[in-house]
Amino acid sequence: MITILHNPRCRKSREGLSVLENLGKEFEIRKYLDDKLSEDELKTIISKLDINPKALIRKSEAIWKENYKSKTMSDDELITAMVEHPKLIERPIVIHKNKAVVGRPSELILSIIK
Repeated sequence: MITILHNPRCRKSREGLSVLENLGKEFEIRKYLDDKLSEDELKTIISKLDINPKALIRKSEAIWKENYKSKTMSDDELITAMVEHPKLIERPIVIHKNKAVVGRPSELILSIIK
């Protein structure tokens, strides 16, 4: 099953959703701001993305700038911050089988769906 971590208020996330709709494949939408990820779920997603946790953080968010930007944080601390403040997570994230991609640009979604 394909899953998109989606924020309906985000233009890039809506573009990613549109890509999935146009593919005509079955998928699930998870509004991750309302249905928050657990630390284990986020660790699994980061592993599927094959990135480090800091690469998944939206550094333009006020929460990041005000509370975390100047701190030296471990990967676990970064994950905890994203779980506590899901707005910090880049979006959209599309997960398919053992792979995931941040859909920026939205065409990247096609790289994991075959």
